[in-house]
Amino acid sequence: MWRDRFEERFRRWCGARHALSVTSGTVALELAIRLLDLAPGDEVIATPQTFQATVQPLLDHDVRVRFCDIDPDTLNLDPDALAALVTDRTRAVLLVHYGGNPADMDRIMAITRPRGITVVEDSAHAIGALYRGRRPGALADIGCFSFHSTKNLTTLGEGGMITLSRDDWAERVGRIRDNEVDGVYVPRTGGADRPALLPWMKFADGVYRHTAVGIRGAGTNATMSEAAAAVGLVQMDSLDRFVERRTRIAARLDEAVSAFPGVRLHRAAPDSRHAYHLYTFFLTGGRELRERFVRTLDRLGVEVQLRYFPLHLSPSGACAATAAGSARARSTSGSRST
Repeated sequence: MWRDRFEERFRRWCGARHALSVTSGTVALELAIRLLDLAPGDEVIATPQTFQATVQPLLDHDVRVRFCDIDPDTLNLDPDALAALVTDRTRAVLLVHYGGNPADMDRIMAITRPRGITVVEDSAHAIGALYRGRRPGALADIGCFSFHSTKNLTTLGEGGMITLSRDDWAERVGRIRDNEVDGVYVPRTGGADRPALLPWMKFADGVYRHTAVGIRGAGTNATMSEAAAAVGLVQMDSLDRFVERRTRIAARLDEAVSAFPGVRLHRAAPDSRHAYHLYTFFLTGGRELRERFVRTLDRLGVEVQLRYFPLHLSPSGACAATAAGSARARSTSGSRST
């Protein structure tokens, strides 16, 4: 099957223990959050510099999101700020390799691993990036990839992959993704007392027996189509070439924009490789200069975006950041406020 081949190829390429394809990067993030088994009062630390899909699944849980400051040069999670946010209630960290520039994973894992905190890499931007010779998606506990048409690798416009370090997590994701029920179906095989209505209908008259395996919640149909997986498999043959071309274009853009006063470039660390899903640069000098610069680029036919709106300032982000705190206040007196 194409899907099995694509998953195995991606697993080996990424260096992960398991890789399971899904229908989108958003679904991969939703499944990752389900694996955390979050309980009321838990806290999750997340980057605010990302698309809403990174933290959106947390709105379905009675937990508190603590948004962490970012490094002003890389726009990735700042390890020093992360260390200051960790409490005894911290269960997970959600980070993004912004634009394709890998986060400082060794420092982040040094903070989280001794405390048993699960780290989820949103690697939607980072297909083709390298961090000290290793690939995003296998640098932490869970990796989530997007194969949307805007990404460095695509599968017919939509698709995703979740990479995992644990066998039991992989089994759970497979059961959820394939919409498996929490039980074993026992068909009536017929007999003198109760034959099947028609020979091919023996599976239409049976019972489900509960099992202790459990998928902890309802399943869903998140299986990638065979056609999409076949496209992804072919695209992997060209992925290095795609990233090399993006890198050459980024170098030309560096030369052009750095000629303007007040421009600061977005670069990877010397021991990492930027995947350049996004080409990002910074402009100092105030809002008026920024707006004039953007309008000038637009007149010249250069597409430019202001990315992203900080999630901690959005209504849903503010709700996620305060929801669990409010729940604790209703049920517990004298709880610590952070």
